[in-house]
Amino acid sequence: MDYVRKRRLTSAAERLYYTEEKVITIALEVGFQYQESFNRAFKKCYGISPKQYRNANYISGPLRGKVQLTPKITIGGKRMQPKLITKPKFNIIGFELKTKNVDGQNSRDIPQFWQQYMQNNLCTHIPNPVKPKEELGICTDFCPETNEFIYIIGKEVEQGTDAPNGLVYREFPEMEYAVFTTPTATEESFTLNIQSTWNYIFSEWFPQSDYEHTGTAEFELYDERCYGSEKEMDIYIPVKKRVV
Repeated sequence: MDYVRKRRLTSAAERLYYTEEKVITIALEVGFQYQESFNRAFKKCYGISPKQYRNANYISGPLRGKVQLTPKITIGGKRMQPKLITKPKFNIIGFELKTKNVDGQNSRDIPQFWQQYMQNNLCTHIPNPVKPKEELGICTDFCPETNEFIYIIGKEVEQGTDAPNGLVYREFPEMEYAVFTTPTATEESFTLNIQSTWNYIFSEWFPQSDYEHTGTAEFELYDERCYGSEKEMDIYIPVKKRVV
C-alpha cells in the first residue's frame, strides 16, 4: 500500500509539472479526499509542497521529457551503465489495461491499476508462477497513431499455462535488453530513483550509446529486493545496435 501511495504521488507530480490543473483537482483524481492530506503526503515524499514543486524551475520533472532538468544518476561517482543480456523467450499471465499516453491518462490509469491489483491481492489468481516473488509491469503494443498501449501486471509462467477468466496469457520472444538497476534507495526515495532512472535512460544513455530502442515491450521487474530497507529494482529496455 505504501508503494501504491507513492505511485499516486508520482502521478500527481507528473500532472503538477506538465499541466496547469488545479492542485485540488489533481489531489482528488489521484485518490485523496482532502487537499490538506494530499499536501502533507506530497511534502513528506518530495520534501516540498505541491505549489513549490510546480513553481521551482530547478527541480527535475517526473517524466522523460524536459531533459535539461534530468538529474544525474551515478553510483559510487561513476555513470550508471546497464547490463546487456539476452533474455530467453518468456510467458506471463496477468491483468491487462489499455491506456493512452495523452494528457497524462496513463499516469492516472496505471497507479489506479496497481492499487486495484494490490488491494484485491490479485496476484493469487495467477496460476503456478515460475518466480512467485517477482512481479512484472510491462508496456507493450504501442500504437504511434493513437498513442495507445497495453500495460500488463503479471508473473512469469510455464509455456501454455491456461489463463483464468479475466486474465491474459502473453508470450514474449527472446530479446536483447539493456538492464538498468536503480541505485539503492530508502523507502522514501525509491519511487524518485525509479523516475530518475527512466529519465536517465532516454535523455542521456540512449543519445550517448551505440544502441536504439527496438520498439517492442519494455518492463519493470520487482522482486525481493523491493521488500527490504534498502531497495532496488530493474528496468528492462529492448535494444539493438544502431545502424550507422
